Amino acid sequence: MTVLRFGLTPKMKPVSPRRSAVVAGLDLGTSKVVCMIARLEPQAPQDVLRRRSHGVRILGFSHTAAGGMKAGQVVDLIEAEEAVRQAIDTAESMAGVQLESVVVSLSGGRLGSERFIADVELNGSAVADGDIARVLAAASRHSVRDGRAILHSLPIGYALDAAKGIREPRGMLGHRFGVDMHMVTSDVAPVRNLMLTVERSHLEVEAMVASPYVAGLACLADDEADLGAACIDLGSGTTSIAFFSGGRFVHADGFALGAHHVTMDIARGLNTRIASAERIKAIYGSVLSGGSDERDMITVPTVGDDEREPPQFVSRASLVRIIKPRIEEILELARDRLATSPFAAETRARVVLTGGGAQLPGLADLASRILRRPVRIGRPLGLAGLPEAAKGPAFAVAAGLLVYPQAAHLEHFEPRRTRQLMTGTGGYISRVGQWLRESF
Repeated sequence: MTVLRFGLTPKMKPVSPRRSAVVAGLDLGTSKVVCMIARLEPQAPQDVLRRRSHGVRILGFSHTAAGGMKAGQVVDLIEAEEAVRQAIDTAESMAGVQLESVVVSLSGGRLGSERFIADVELNGSAVADGDIARVLAAASRHSVRDGRAILHSLPIGYALDAAKGIREPRGMLGHRFGVDMHMVTSDVAPVRNLMLTVERSHLEVEAMVASPYVAGLACLADDEADLGAACIDLGSGTTSIAFFSGGRFVHADGFALGAHHVTMDIARGLNTRIASAERIKAIYGSVLSGGSDERDMITVPTVGDDEREPPQFVSRASLVRIIKPRIEEILELARDRLATSPFAAETRARVVLTGGGAQLPGLADLASRILRRPVRIGRPLGLAGLPEAAKGPAFAVAAGLLVYPQAAHLEHFEPRRTRQLMTGTGGYISRVGQWLRESF
């Protein structure tokens, strides 16, 4: 399969730095669906977040339990659509707006990075906008492996003759003009079905973006992205990784192991219901083995319908012994994935943990020992009006979807064909059909 120049997923029109805009983000995860609506208002650059051209003010917020999702992928279209509709309706009511499109996150589909280098002839003339467009188009014409879709197409740096790592080539002179292009890819099927789920809710997918990328946009300070930092998003069904260097998103990876696997370990180890295991993890879960007392007991409901059966009692130390090995496994996999990238292999780079799994007490210290890097827990930065419940790492991806429009100008894409306005059931089917025809 040869990928068309405009890529396989919709690309967002960059927001004007001088205009306000209302944007909506939809984080359709394995355990929860989050919808956030915000107004982007032009602002002067901030000290910590210099690259943001707009302030973000939350207008509407909702989250609900996910349905029909497993490992970041749709497995039941009807259940997933119902959860999406519920989250969107609540957020729309709170914001007092009716949405036409949303920015959607993707955590499943085996996220990965592809790098391509291309160059064009300049004949000694100065680099102009047309030359940049030519070299970006040349890099984008590369083939991607069968069954993969392009989520992001980002120039890492330009080259003029022997000079490399050029950030702004306009007006410079040379004979050969090249670009180093980073493409983030995913399996095609999860992209198709996630888009179909949203379209069945009568919304257009404005853009589909990698979850760890937008989590990094929400939680990383500019200096961290400049010096080199990894954002590891510990979701329910997946763990995904984005690495930033020189202020650029340069590497992505992911695997289907997450916090839900910890819940299942608790349910099996304590012989309790999955819902009870999730509650026990949220209230008592920890990876701090040294502070756990064998005499500090918790009540665990047993599996079964007989309410007369007495509950069992287990120590917090026993709970830690169930949770910690799975978390260590996830962190060791993340460490190995980071080691495969020439950018992410820098051991002095900071790691920022996001996602619901990052809320376990003691996780930052454990991660620092396993990853052998400085580690902190990431929380959304620079969003006004964010509800208290959404200020933690579990909502980093949803918050980052509202920051992403300010970074959309960094991506290379060609304008999508003009869409015909359609209504009724045939509207979303026709739009999905058009996208599939254009993309494959």
